[in-house]
Amino acid sequence: MRDPVSKSSNLLKDKPFTVVGLNYKKADAQLRGLFSLSPTTQQQLLKDAANRGIKSLSILSTCNRTELYGRVSSPDALIDLVCSHTKGSTNEFMSVCYSHVGHEAVSHLFTVGTGLDSQILGDFEIISQLRNSFRISKSIKLLDSYMERLINEVIKASKRIKNETEISSGATSVSFAAVQYILARVPYVSNKNILLFGTGEIGRNTCENLVKHTQNEHIVLINRTKEKAQKIAGKFNLLVRDYANIQQEISKADILIVATGAQNPTVENAILHLNKPLLILDLSIPKNVANDVEQNSLVHLVHLDQLSSITDHTLAHRASHIPKAKKIIKTIENEFFAWVEKRKHAPTIKALKEKLTALKENELAYQRKKIDGFNEEQAAIISDRIIQKITTQFANHLHSDAAPAESKQLIHQVFNLDDAES
Repeated sequence: MRDPVSKSSNLLKDKPFTVVGLNYKKADAQLRGLFSLSPTTQQQLLKDAANRGIKSLSILSTCNRTELYGRVSSPDALIDLVCSHTKGSTNEFMSVCYSHVGHEAVSHLFTVGTGLDSQILGDFEIISQLRNSFRISKSIKLLDSYMERLINEVIKASKRIKNETEISSGATSVSFAAVQYILARVPYVSNKNILLFGTGEIGRNTCENLVKHTQNEHIVLINRTKEKAQKIAGKFNLLVRDYANIQQEISKADILIVATGAQNPTVENAILHLNKPLLILDLSIPKNVANDVEQNSLVHLVHLDQLSSITDHTLAHRASHIPKAKKIIKTIENEFFAWVEKRKHAPTIKALKEKLTALKENELAYQRKKIDGFNEEQAAIISDRIIQKITTQFANHLHSDAAPAESKQLIHQVFNLDDAES
């Protein structure tokens, strides 16, 4: 098995829950861009996974991380998938990746989904992205009951932490950091011409923060699909320009914010015809502003990796609430693992119930022939109640801490049950 791999002592039998990925901690923006997965590529990867026999898989690809969550026999299966559908090599991925299995994988997903592992602590945009990715997997029948239950518990933890702690106090996210950067460094920002290129999720959030914090009436939106920009512009009473006019609009701008979702640069030095300074903030992964724009002496380029430090005061306050957040996570994690523990006995109880039901049917058929006026309906009701009481008794025994380890095996032997769990 490839390193680095974290092992858990309590795994689901043959295909434990596994996480493989990379994030901002070890992979810079350029490297993260190599392993970024567009929505179309994610669909292709999920289809490929199904063809390879993987039954449950979900993908998270944001500006700060790319992660695969699945029930697989080895992390290598997920590593091969992500590397075969992205631009980076396996060696490049292995140099910065991490993988977790079993309990550690579950804990990792809780940490990510509650914003504790975000580049900006407490960034709760991540939970909506996770929810959507798991919903996509479910829609194509690539989400088993284990992972569906898990994401629901992560969502529950996220809501509780948001409501019961101040870990999300103050503004959050890359979009807020971008606006704070502008406010801290651009004087008279309300009088500047601001051009926002790209109206995806980060673009929308940035737009909202711009309107809220700058009181600027000179914000222009451009998107390749004009209707999307118009929809956002209508909400905030902003201007929309055609993508065909982007060079002209850039030349008018004092500040250009790029939040497009392209896999290659959308802004290059060749389209910059400037006669005044231009601040460019690239909030895209992979980078959508080419490095050659810095050859232009009028350009000052800032990438999202440079923005996280501007919220130090807010982050310090949030960090004080980490212990309480972790306590909430631990409580909900334990509830999830308790559900898993009970669930592992379900096949045995189901097989036992089916066995007893078959015995009941045979006995009812025998008594029907033997006894005149036999009340089969009443006998069936009584038999079913007895079967329910017996299976409940066995279930309670298996779930109890005092149950010997060999109890389940003994039940299988006594009742000659099929090995339901295999």
